[in-house]
Amino acid sequence: MSSSYILIDSGNFQKLEQVGPYRIVRPSPQAVWSPRLSNEAWERVDARFHRFSGGDGKWTVLNKSMKKTWTIHYGGLNLQIELTDFGHLGLFPEQVTNWQRIRNLCADRTRDGLETRVLNLFAYTGGSSLASAQGGAKVFHIDASKTSVAWARTNAELNNLDDKEVHWLIDDVQKFAQREVRRNRKYHGIILDPPSFGRGAKGEVWKIEEHLIALLEILREILDPEFKFIILSSHSHGYTPLAMQNLLYPVIGDAKGRFISEEMVVKENENGRSLPSGASCFFLRD
Repeated sequence: MSSSYILIDSGNFQKLEQVGPYRIVRPSPQAVWSPRLSNEAWERVDARFHRFSGGDGKWTVLNKSMKKTWTIHYGGLNLQIELTDFGHLGLFPEQVTNWQRIRNLCADRTRDGLETRVLNLFAYTGGSSLASAQGGAKVFHIDASKTSVAWARTNAELNNLDDKEVHWLIDDVQKFAQREVRRNRKYHGIILDPPSFGRGAKGEVWKIEEHLIALLEILREILDPEFKFIILSSHSHGYTPLAMQNLLYPVIGDAKGRFISEEMVVKENENGRSLPSGASCFFLRD
């Protein structure tokens, strides 16, 4: 098993990361400041990602012995890492605090003998799904990408979660949620991390500014009357913690609880500068 994840340095719109045995440079539009480390430190890397104007990009692999995939342990999870065409690694370290909250909430209900059904939409490689399963929840993992769902299943195997009830579903998120309303299925927890733009399993177009509110209206119908939590996170421009809290108000209705609305960050070497990495709003039911 390789080691964990560390953000080593950031600046000049880039981030320098240690991901298991490999050191990587990727773009980071929020890193508007100057790096602390020398140019030499930034040059001693195994791979570097260059983003094109269209959103995709290209990896330059400088370490010819670098593996195509490898595994790290981070945030209580074993995760497979891979260099993708969009610069993603299959890991979003800014979500680690949310993983722990989800894991603890599900575990609390499990200890109390309560069933916990968790719906994870736009679930990608499954960090939040795995955390839910670790807490004993029955998980419904939904993503339109067959590749992403297969990756998430691999992560589940790496965490020895084969005995947990996880439903791996390749589907358009909006259509799935609409069918759940007709089936009268309810969830005690909903996790929602929508992209700015995406395509469904059959080519359906998703644009966050056009479709998110309609999706949230549907999700209100499938929240269990005794639901425990809902979390909305985003990396899209303009979707601040307060904006997402305002989006969730109509969904939770008159439920009593508290919002945890915050900028998601990754700290350099865990106690250095904080790199802004999206925003989240977590509603925790009393």
